[in-house]
Parts: sequence; structure tokens; C-alpha cells
Amino acid sequence: MARYATALDVINRAALEVGLIPSPDPVGSGDESFIQLAGLLGSAGQELVELHPWQILVKPFEVITQIGDTGVYDLPDDFAYMIDQTGWDRTNRVAIGGPLSAQDWSYLKGRDLVSQSIYASFRLAEGQFLLFPQPPPVGLEVSFEYINRNWVKEQGPQDIYKDFPTASSDIILYDPVLIVKFLKLKFLQAKAFPSDAAALEFENMFNSRTGKDAGAPILSASNSSRGVPYLNSYYNTPDTGYGG
Repeated sequence: MARYATALDVINRAALEVGLIPSPDPVGSGDESFIQLAGLLGSAGQELVELHPWQILVKPFEVITQIGDTGVYDLPDDFAYMIDQTGWDRTNRVAIGGPLSAQDWSYLKGRDLVSQSIYASFRLAEGQFLLFPQPPPVGLEVSFEYINRNWVKEQGPQDIYKDFPTASSDIILYDPVLIVKFLKLKFLQAKAFPSDAAALEFENMFNSRTGKDAGAPILSASNSSRGVPYLNSYYNTPDTGYGG
């Protein structure tokens, strides 16, 4: 992970930019400024999880229904939020319906529409993934992508991820310049120092990184597209009988 910086690098680079002398162990330092910087790094990283669906934080969630399933499944411990429109019923090769509102969910259960439900729908509630119909048919493969909350990786042979740095050697999974600029901004704001220039630096870097994080499609002003002509499951692909 050479492209990523450690907590030591991030904190010391931010410290230099605000006029502090770097520390050999900023996370473990007893200096008041570095205690604050380490805490603010944790806050900055957790906030960035919510501000953009960073590709480094994307993970899959998959369920294959079994005999005896109730249609209620616990979400992963690292779940932050679902990426919209990634839910898929791979068994029937269609997008799953949802997310259902509380009203839609109550309506489906109240009307007892299990026998009339052709495709699966879902709802997220109380930290769980709820699948309709309930109970679901056996062997249904459902998946979606989500953003996980763990933006820190411990150094070592095992892949241990977490959402707060606890050692200076921890690897920060965000772009180094982006997290340094955000940490600098938060430190200046916490100290009530002038921060307009730092805010502009962070805004420019944030806009740059969100625009380049996962690429972008070709935009066309015409009716044609130079992109790959994928089948469109919503508009131009029947349920069966295509391709042969």
C-alpha cells in the first residue's frame, strides 16, 4: 500500500503546515497539540466516509437463501451505507425492488402478497437487511454493494481494518493530500485560527479527488453513445428468450 500514508505521515504533514514541529510518535504523544491532531484525524476520517462513496471502501454483501430462512439478515459490522441501485437478484437476473419504505413494507405484509410477488424486494431497518417475500424462496442469490466504515488498516501480516487510528504506524486509506488538508482545516478551526485558505485548499482537493476516484462515463450531447452497448435490464432486455 505504498500509495497510502501512515497516521504518522498524515499528522506530521498537517503539523508542519500549521507551524508545529513533527513528532516521532504523534498518535502516542502526550503533547496537547498532537493529542488533538490524533483525535481530529479520527473525526476527519469518519466524516469522509459519509461525504463520498470512495472506491477503496466499497465492499459486496451477498445472501443465498437457505431452508428455514426468515428473510431477515444482519448487516456487516463495518456497514456504513448501501450504494444506491446496486441491489441485484442474481437468480432471476433482475434488480431487486426497493428500498421499500416503512409504508410499502407494512402494505406488502398486511396484504399477504407472498404468492403474488414475482421478484424480491428489500428494506433496511434496525441494522438488518429485510427481504420480501418472507420467508424467501430457497436458493435466491441476492447481492448489493456498500460503503464500509473502516478507513484505517493496521500494519502487519493480517488484514485488520478499523475506523479510528490507534497507532502511528496505522495506514490511512484515503488519498494522503486530501486527508492532510482536511486535518489541517479541522485543527485550525478547533483552535479558532483563521481557516479560510485551508478551507479552500480542502475544497479544491475534495472536488478533485471525488471527480477522479472511480472514473467517469463519457457524456454525449447526441442520441448515440461511444460507450460499450450493454443490455439494459430495465428498458431493452426481456426476462427470458434473448441471446439465442
